[in-house]
Amino acid sequence: MKRIGMLTSGGDCQALNAAMRGVVKGLSANLDELEVYGFADGYKGLIYGNYRMLTSKDFSGILTKGGTILGSSRQPFKMMRVPDENGLDKVEAMKQNYYKLRLDCLVILGGNGTQKTANLLREEGLNIIHLPKTIDNDIWGTDMTFGFQSAVNIATDAIDCIHTTAASHNRVFIVEVMGHKVGWLTLHAGIAGGADIILIPEIPYDIDKVVEAIEKRTKAGKGFTILAVAEGAISKEDAKLSKKELKEKMKNYSYPSVSYELADEILKRTGTEIRITVPGHTQRGGTPCPYDRVLSSRLGASAAKLILDNDYGYMVGIVNNKVKKVPLGEVAGKLKMVSPDDQIIQEAKLMGLSFGD
Repeated sequence: MKRIGMLTSGGDCQALNAAMRGVVKGLSANLDELEVYGFADGYKGLIYGNYRMLTSKDFSGILTKGGTILGSSRQPFKMMRVPDENGLDKVEAMKQNYYKLRLDCLVILGGNGTQKTANLLREEGLNIIHLPKTIDNDIWGTDMTFGFQSAVNIATDAIDCIHTTAASHNRVFIVEVMGHKVGWLTLHAGIAGGADIILIPEIPYDIDKVVEAIEKRTKAGKGFTILAVAEGAISKEDAKLSKKELKEKMKNYSYPSVSYELADEILKRTGTEIRITVPGHTQRGGTPCPYDRVLSSRLGASAAKLILDNDYGYMVGIVNNKVKKVPLGEVAGKLKMVSPDDQIIQEAKLMGLSFGD
């Protein structure tokens, strides 16, 4: 007999349901008795005891379903030790609900913030397994997170669609891709979609270099330019500011996002007409792509194996296409950033792509 709890926390993405299905199928195929409790809306459900027992019917037909059948919410890690408005100790409440249900394990699906709280609960003595989901692919210790490839497909499709109208009207187009701190999504979608300029948070841009790349294309007889810009892209000037200075500057920021600031600067320097496209939350939605279905199923099945072996305290990741258990304490709180020296960056530059640096 095994009793497990499951929750999905943070921003939703494709293949969350597929991953949960993988866990439950892996357990139910090897156990005579299994109870699965799903906590509603992430850690909020674990804190306030909002849960329900799930049956096999709940996991039927969800392999291709996006979002999460459990619901999700953002519960900042830095607030976990801060009592709620009624003075409730959140960490203690989560522990009490875990023990109340006599759980053998809690399976937590989420990104970096979620992982930090998962590790906190591990340190508090709970049996934890973490599955790495995020469209940003920024979790340390795994080559790939589920949700990433599906988001790449959507962002790439947006860039593909822009190509025809950009070519028809000889315009500069900016496609703003999700990613506040890390640029993997923009990088992959930009290369796959044939963008001419890619701007990511890890490589601060020089607006003059961006304009130079646009003008170079114009002189070569190419009437349009497409920029794939991460929402967290930052100029070299702003990158030099301290966190305090940047925060102060942002108080008076008049643009909806960095793409609009870029468009304004390019227009001032070139007089060229600029158009901006923001796919936004479409990148998180819809059906998971086949790659993500396979990846999440593998990670879910491997999580089930750890539970069957009573082997807890790990994130289940994938390294060199091999599933690997990684101690939560070694990866929690670490971001997997794009390095300017990464091979993929050098290869992109070799093909003539500009990163504005």
